Amino acid sequence: MPEHDSNADPLQGWCPDCNPWLIAAAVMLPTFMEVLDTAIASVALPHIAGSLSATTDEATWVLTSYLVANAIILPASGWFSLRFGRRNFLLFCIVVFTISSFTCGAATSLGMILVSRAIQGAGGGALQPLSQAILLESFPPAKRGVAMALFGLGVVVAPVLGPTLGGWLTDQYTWRWAFYINVPIGVLAVFMILRFVKDPPYIQSAKPGRIDSIGLGLLAVWIGALQIILDKGQEDDWFSATWIRWAAAIMVAGFIAFLIREFRARNPIVNLSIFKNRNFAFGSLLIGLFGAVIYGIVTILPLFFQTVMGYTASAAGLAVSPRGLGALAIMPIVGVLTSRIDNRWLIALGFTVFGVTALWMGGLTLQISQWSLTWPIIISGAAAGLIFVPLSTAAMGTLPNQQIGNASGLYNLLRNIGGSIGISVVNTIVTRHSQVHRVDLARYVTRGRLLLHPFHASLRGETLYHAGPHIEQLRQYASLQNAVNIQAVVYSYVDDLRYLAVACFLCAPIVFFVRRVKARKGAAAAAH
Repeated sequence: MPEHDSNADPLQGWCPDCNPWLIAAAVMLPTFMEVLDTAIASVALPHIAGSLSATTDEATWVLTSYLVANAIILPASGWFSLRFGRRNFLLFCIVVFTISSFTCGAATSLGMILVSRAIQGAGGGALQPLSQAILLESFPPAKRGVAMALFGLGVVVAPVLGPTLGGWLTDQYTWRWAFYINVPIGVLAVFMILRFVKDPPYIQSAKPGRIDSIGLGLLAVWIGALQIILDKGQEDDWFSATWIRWAAAIMVAGFIAFLIREFRARNPIVNLSIFKNRNFAFGSLLIGLFGAVIYGIVTILPLFFQTVMGYTASAAGLAVSPRGLGALAIMPIVGVLTSRIDNRWLIALGFTVFGVTALWMGGLTLQISQWSLTWPIIISGAAAGLIFVPLSTAAMGTLPNQQIGNASGLYNLLRNIGGSIGISVVNTIVTRHSQVHRVDLARYVTRGRLLLHPFHASLRGETLYHAGPHIEQLRQYASLQNAVNIQAVVYSYVDDLRYLAVACFLCAPIVFFVRRVKARKGAAAAAH
């Protein structure tokens, strides 16, 4: 395979004014803050609904409004960074995110928090791609794997800490602190970026032209329609609802018009020609699938602990928190291995191990304790680290640096879209399969089943002394129905975990369509 020619790199001979690890710490703060906030509000939704006199369904728009605005800004971040300067645009986004976080916490009505969350999502959408682009450009190619390992800590660990921290803040104080916590982090991030981060020469001299307002509008239409369909589809029985069919038609028409516009525009808001790069195309596909798998597992495990096992928000968050330990332990090792081992083997190993742990967790029952799944959760965190860092390095390892900003925006967008699809799919499977399993289990609930005789006798002994025969029989039926319903829900969660495992196993062979990426000898010296 031909290696990337570093002589054509516009960063040749340029290096940051300070230690790149200080830059890494500076850009990690806004990344961690944004990813954390994506998950931290989910466990507080019932409390937000009660405090603002809204239904739980209305409160879910707190998540949807954020995700829609976030997704729209993500792919456009490359153009804005060229137009206004990457450092200036990053500072602007952090300030917007921080101020809107405060207004979210201070909201007195549902309308106020929805507007604040939309603004917060717009500010947060560019934080990840901008931080990733700055990080990649601040390190020489030979050390980018180690740098991405640090970046991966924020992206992999933050979604795990989000529900834990959000649940604890909500239970101990109030849901408002789930948003107020961003304020000191945002202030520190602004200070560090002002002190350590500077734009490379090609950013300072860039002339991106006029903004592609039509392309941005079409992007907003199809992404907004997609997110609303994914968020509300299950509630309205998907395509059985007329409005879902209309939303799907708008999404498809908007997406096709967007593609036509971006390929024809002189200065497109998103440069889609980057998908001609084989590594980036397959890397984007894999990160989308990875987003669906990891966000699916991160979503269903806390739900299982809360809805089936009856845990509090903080206890459920604590039960899944060991995943962060696995990611924390593996990241330094992966950072070293990426420069010594073919990244494709690390990615394939990560998908395989993640699939095995999903099957392991698929053995859950009603008899598990809070810590029964500790080891598979820890190992799944390590597997996520094996995927994230090498995949990011491989996907963008053959791109020239002037394309990294645009590539990073698209890469993160596809991960988020994959995550949204994954969350929607796992929730739909839980709802639909619980009905299927209930029907199947009901076939065994007959008086002729010998296994039910001890259960029936136990219920009769507990209820007969406190009620007459008729009431006693009704209570028996209610208890039996509740047991069947709960067991059906457990089986639906098992199905979810097994499907996610299959998805991981299918991803492993796709990895080898990505070409091997090698750092050019002498690149490190040239960058310094």
